[in-house]
Amino acid sequence: MALLDPESDKVFHEALAAHDHLGINTILRECHDLFKGVQSLTDCCGGDGTTARAIVKAFPHIKCNVLDLRKVIEKVPSDGIVNYVAGDLFHTIPPAQAVMLKLVLHFWSDEDCINILAQCKKAIPSREMGGKVIVIDIVVGSSSKEMLETQLLVDMLMLVCTRGRQRDENDWSTIFTKAGFSDYKIIKKLGPRGVIEVYP
Repeated sequence: MALLDPESDKVFHEALAAHDHLGINTILRECHDLFKGVQSLTDCCGGDGTTARAIVKAFPHIKCNVLDLRKVIEKVPSDGIVNYVAGDLFHTIPPAQAVMLKLVLHFWSDEDCINILAQCKKAIPSREMGGKVIVIDIVVGSSSKEMLETQLLVDMLMLVCTRGRQRDENDWSTIFTKAGFSDYKIIKKLGPRGVIEVYP
């Protein structure tokens, strides 16, 4: 979003924070067990930390990092609740027991997703030590014709506006395997979004 003027950039990030606030409350309510046993978590592209702060509020024992670009992080006032790290998820992800990618991967090509996930895998411990990547993203495929049509229209929008696309479960499975992961599990579908645990 580097091409936005300062006012549009501000509105964009405020909209992301509002979306994160709504989304994480649903996830915490519907997928509470997702964070049980997690001691540390890195929220990739976590913006102002809305999602990470909500997780810490629900699970005070979790140490949360928020990874985002320097231009995003430097605008966020530090509150001591989460640790902000300026960086690029293609290069280094702060180590944690779990890494979360919430509506991140659908912006990227398959090749880019594989590279991002490979960095995530480096940042987490083994499955036996509780290591996992939490992917919250669109999973195309629904019993509802209207929902499927909407997902496919958004897929075309993603193709035109970004390098990414919407993916069905087979697409996700292929990407996870190519990134070196051993298994995954769709924990829950919340409308078009799937909550997926990916294991090293």
